Amino acid sequence: MIYGSPQNIMNTPSNLRFLKDLWDDSLAASLDEPELLRYRSNLLGADLRITNFGGGNTSSKIHQKDPLTGNPTEVIWVKGSGGDLGSIKRQGFATLYLDRVLALESQYKGVAEEDTIVELYPLCTFGKNPVAASIDTPLHGFLPFPHIDHLHPDWGIALAAAGNGKARMEEFNQEFGHHLVWLPWQRPGFELAMMLRHAVEENPGCDGVVLGGHGLFTWGTTQRECYVNTITIIDQLGQFVHAHDEHRKVPVFGGPVAETRANRAELAIELLPYLRGLVSQKRRLIGSYNDLPEVLRFVNSKDAAALAHLGTSCPDHFIRTKIRPLFVPVHHTADLPAIKAAIASALEHYRKEYEEYYRAHALPDSPAMRDPNPAVILIPGIGMFSFGKNKPESRITGEFYTNAIHVMEGATALAGEDSATEVPQAGPAAPPEAFHVHANYVALPVSEAFRIEYWALEEAKLRRQPPEKELSRYIALIVGGASGIGRCAALLAAERGAHVVIADRDMQGAEATAKEAQVIAGREAVTITKIDIRSREAIREALRQAIASFGGIDILINTAAIFPSSPDGIISDAMWGSTLELNVTSNFLLAEEAAKLFAEQQLESSIVLTSSANAVVPKRGSEAYDVSKAALSHLVRELAVSLAPRVRVNGINPATVVKGSTMFPRDRVIASLTKYKIAFHPSSTDEELRALLSEFYARRTLTHQPIGPEDCAEAILFLAGPRTRCTSGHLIPVDGGLPEAFLR
Repeated sequence: MIYGSPQNIMNTPSNLRFLKDLWDDSLAASLDEPELLRYRSNLLGADLRITNFGGGNTSSKIHQKDPLTGNPTEVIWVKGSGGDLGSIKRQGFATLYLDRVLALESQYKGVAEEDTIVELYPLCTFGKNPVAASIDTPLHGFLPFPHIDHLHPDWGIALAAAGNGKARMEEFNQEFGHHLVWLPWQRPGFELAMMLRHAVEENPGCDGVVLGGHGLFTWGTTQRECYVNTITIIDQLGQFVHAHDEHRKVPVFGGPVAETRANRAELAIELLPYLRGLVSQKRRLIGSYNDLPEVLRFVNSKDAAALAHLGTSCPDHFIRTKIRPLFVPVHHTADLPAIKAAIASALEHYRKEYEEYYRAHALPDSPAMRDPNPAVILIPGIGMFSFGKNKPESRITGEFYTNAIHVMEGATALAGEDSATEVPQAGPAAPPEAFHVHANYVALPVSEAFRIEYWALEEAKLRRQPPEKELSRYIALIVGGASGIGRCAALLAAERGAHVVIADRDMQGAEATAKEAQVIAGREAVTITKIDIRSREAIREALRQAIASFGGIDILINTAAIFPSSPDGIISDAMWGSTLELNVTSNFLLAEEAAKLFAEQQLESSIVLTSSANAVVPKRGSEAYDVSKAALSHLVRELAVSLAPRVRVNGINPATVVKGSTMFPRDRVIASLTKYKIAFHPSSTDEELRALLSEFYARRTLTHQPIGPEDCAEAILFLAGPRTRCTSGHLIPVDGGLPEAFLR
């Protein structure tokens, strides 16, 4: 190929005001071309002002030896479908023969059939690379530059989504000495690739392209030049937008009409389970709350309702945030019942509107209508709630809408007397009347939004995602998760896809369990909280922490208990009382407080409590413990009745679990070994002594298997999850087969 060489591409950025040049020449010198592409991508993706999580793509055209012919060939490396620039590795890039990509033009029959070209991308693959090529691949392939960045910076989209965007772009070019070219809106794909190539050919020396309503293309002749040109143009766009913002004649978003509530964080905790339940009727979602200053400035403003209803402009924003957020028109002084009533009314209208949107634009071959619930909810005075299939998705969805707010703020700042009478985003894909403008902000046409949301290629991308695990989208609060059965339950819940809240008095142990669980489920899927289940307020605070982290809970598990003991074997009145308080009353308090949260969510939920084989097998010397566990077993049945039908309550009856149990400190183990006349060496480790005692107990069972905390965790998670949706009021023995504990 013949590559263009724009005159103003630089090796060193000058006068950066917002961004930083993070390029390390010494590090870059040690990298080959694919690694330089990875390095460049990571630097760009590390800053949300440059591009969103998972948004944008980068590419390099690299000369490599063809493994079939041994001859040099040109290979295009481009971010694979669904990848994220900030975290992408070398193996995250698709690799294609460039000449084969260019040859696809001969197969192109026009925009009406452009999706069929995507089926040919695998035939262009270089090597045995399994990474799926992005829909944006031809956009990079047909541009005549070695290194290309396609990004969605807020400042760039503000220009691209402005009603006078093209005029403002020319003003920017003149002020900063650039030669950016404007293209009207066109859905990503082969047609846009042809338009890009033509625009560059028609404008020799151009150094970037603004895609109307979409984003920005920049490039360079070297990896370094590409990076510098990209961050320079983005930073200068920021300077340009900020300068107009400083001189705006009207308040941002029309000025405030609501006040930020001082107690908004407390209200958010009250509202999150309610909201989560409403939007999870089709599939459970995980929630996040955001009260950033720019979010509050937007939701409290005069223009918020109108702008929110217009929806977003950039396809990457839209894919995450849906056609539009739900804006709840409620006075900022309304009490909690009034807020909930306003939410319910607004949500009913949102769902009906979404169904109308689907019916108006669906074609016979369109995918079935997806979840009609919003992914983003905006409430004046309080802030933004966002939802997704997991915590990263819910957080990122909120980040995307925050970016959309920045875009709307920037586009409105660019308003002026020269605002265009005919939006420059209009073109072959959508006529002027398809676009709606408010305060100089231009949203994506509804028809185009539908074409992206229900795009066959987007549907294919969704189908490529790995199947979800059994407890994906569930939130489990595990009390006693610092050690023993609770620790194993937390790890197993994480393994099965749950979001896990580890609650314990032992915060050091809880932190250790959390680190193990995070290795399994990811850093954002696990959190810890301190709890004392004897205190209602401590329980409420732990529940509030779970809500703040994930939006609610679906599963409550308690493994915390006490076995009273004394050197002389005498159980005092105080010990008797504390045993019943912790082993019985505290379980009731836990369930009662959790039931309030479950009632807010109105989702099917479950509670699993840990009783004991001692509940049915009386033994000398353990009366307090045995009686407490007998009471707990009946409490399981009582709660199953009182919390039906949405909440299932079950329990397990383990026999003695010695391994990892805080109820078996060294002195108790030694006392038991002595009691049963089991020989041991005083220098043995705690675990060696516990193993001796476990083997002794195992020989008393039918299976002769020592009972471990893992066995109990398996039973707990079986009862907690959806596989036992018809089981409530039941206690599963985990005792190795104790005839004395058989049901009677």
